[in-house]
Amino acid sequence: KMKPPSSSLYFSSYFLRKIRISYFLLILLPFLVLIIILYSEKFNCIFSQLDPRISSQQQNSISSNIKKNKKLPFAIGETKEGCNVFNGKWVWDEKRPLYEESECPYIQPQLTCQEHGRPDKNYQHWRWQPHDCSLPSFNATLMLETLRGKRMLFVGDSLNRGQYVSMVCLVHRLLPENAKSMKTIGNFDVFTIKDYNATIEFYWAPFLLESNSDDAVKHRIEERVVRKGSINAHGKYWKGANIIVFNTYLWWMRGPHFNILQGSFDVEVKDIVEVSTEEAYGMAIKSMLRWIKRNMDSNKTRVFFTSMSPSHEKSIEWGGEPNKNCYNETKMIEDPNYWGSDSRKSIMQVIKEEFGKSKVPITFLNITQLSSYRKDAHTTIYKKQWNKLTQEQLSNPFSYADCVHWCLPGLQDTWNELLFTKLFYP
Repeated sequence: KMKPPSSSLYFSSYFLRKIRISYFLLILLPFLVLIIILYSEKFNCIFSQLDPRISSQQQNSISSNIKKNKKLPFAIGETKEGCNVFNGKWVWDEKRPLYEESECPYIQPQLTCQEHGRPDKNYQHWRWQPHDCSLPSFNATLMLETLRGKRMLFVGDSLNRGQYVSMVCLVHRLLPENAKSMKTIGNFDVFTIKDYNATIEFYWAPFLLESNSDDAVKHRIEERVVRKGSINAHGKYWKGANIIVFNTYLWWMRGPHFNILQGSFDVEVKDIVEVSTEEAYGMAIKSMLRWIKRNMDSNKTRVFFTSMSPSHEKSIEWGGEPNKNCYNETKMIEDPNYWGSDSRKSIMQVIKEEFGKSKVPITFLNITQLSSYRKDAHTTIYKKQWNKLTQEQLSNPFSYADCVHWCLPGLQDTWNELLFTKLFYP
């Protein structure tokens, strides 16, 4: 006859089982924590889709809260909760401009409107005021100290060069003459800040990808072609930047279609395919995001992308006369919903979709809407003309007015105030 187990044996067995379960849980717990951390954003997205009461605005809030848990490089504070700094209005400010045109020798002659005879200065006095908060004042000392031992790089077309020059103008007054220099080397413009062992640079790459318009001097090509999968042709020069600001838009806008080269520019017979401009632009954005993921350390560096800079070629769109443009415009557009046809919404949608799918840490500087109001801020005819004007042109200033680029000081200083805000107060 079998004896029942003694109570001591029973408790010993029970105790051993408990130890095994605890040990199993001890091993399993770190994996559970890791999975929750890695996929928390996806879980939140799934849960929000299950509950129809959670709006898209709340979903965005969930994502931003997740990102806030990780301190971003260079950040020293945060903007007011729920404040969209890109949504606001322009207000008159007697304290502006932030510097004088004559005080900054680095502004290209294509942007020195006062030097080239612009009679008014009102365009210099407007300050951007977000609806729900205020932008922190641009602090040149803080910017310089942050750049100590570092490299800040703007990459893109002439609109990004304008933002680059604005940044140089905003900080250079604090530096002695013998402690700063500007040089152009190939596709690079390099402003060196000697005492800080720092540089602020611009790199000409209007499409980001390799193209037949990459010569910084001779880039006016009528039939533009971009090589697929070629971002490293330029990207190899961007490595090592601590703060990088991309832009690309204007050069893509040559109609509904664009030419893409498959293969090399060096071969005699080139394999060129025509795709929609949106598809070509999406290809460039994908390449940029992949390059950032592979080459930028999000724990040490910050990456920004400036949205499309609007032009004002058709005055009829803001209630003006047909066949006129931004020439002689000294007032801004008052309609808060104004959106000109020169800023293609389908391209904005491409940016939204590609950035939305990517997990790459990149800050979007949405300057399009706020700049759309500023038909008064373009260089128009007040700039250096590279070609001698004909009598026919001189008799009709609308025919050669530049409604793409912006006078400095002016609008692009605001772009850098927004960059400053997102760098230090994301």
